[in-house]
Amino acid sequence: MNPVPRFAAIAGIAGVMLAATAAWAEKADADKPVNIEADRVSVDDVKKIQTFEGNVQLVKGTLIIRAERIVINQDDDGYQRGVATGAGNALARFRQKREGVDQYIEGEAERIEHDAKADKTEFFNRAWVKSGQDEVRGQFISYDARTENYVVTSGPDGTRAKPGSTDRVRAVIQPKNKKDESEGAPPRPPKTKAGKPVPPPRPPLPAPALQNAQDIASPRQETSK
Repeated sequence: MNPVPRFAAIAGIAGVMLAATAAWAEKADADKPVNIEADRVSVDDVKKIQTFEGNVQLVKGTLIIRAERIVINQDDDGYQRGVATGAGNALARFRQKREGVDQYIEGEAERIEHDAKADKTEFFNRAWVKSGQDEVRGQFISYDARTENYVVTSGPDGTRAKPGSTDRVRAVIQPKNKKDESEGAPPRPPKTKAGKPVPPPRPPLPAPALQNAQDIASPRQETSK
């Protein structure tokens, strides 16, 4: 196999899957080298298809992707579409550190697709995504990076589960506190009820100079003034 297209394929899959979590991703990951392992790698330069098969593991900085099969297609405009799939009970999984905080975004599904042109990531069947302490689970999860909107459904491909089905969308949303909001940012100055910043406290006045004993007035004299 020609090594040039093979390395281009590796860079392509890393770029596509990294873009799938770009809204949260550790920015430094973009400059990290790609390490990938698979039982089989094939590249079709004519059809612009790259395929990684067999216990695929990709590592790029804090980004880790594990799947049984990853396929990358590139259209005539250069946009790429990546599809990671599991096998049997094994799901496709990813994990990556969030930018600026000591938290991770991770997810899994039977199939994970990312469309670079639409900037959209979709999770199909047994889908689960967790960001920090918040998590959501359903049969289908779609994330639009342009609008930063989620869609989660209890049925496959964006549909609702059939009546009587036990499939439900489940979410755990943790309350935000001041520590979470200010994490990674300098503390904000307190404000008054009118919304104006409270002025910083004045520095203490210098202590008065000591007087000689003969210069200190008697208590009776001070009272009479």
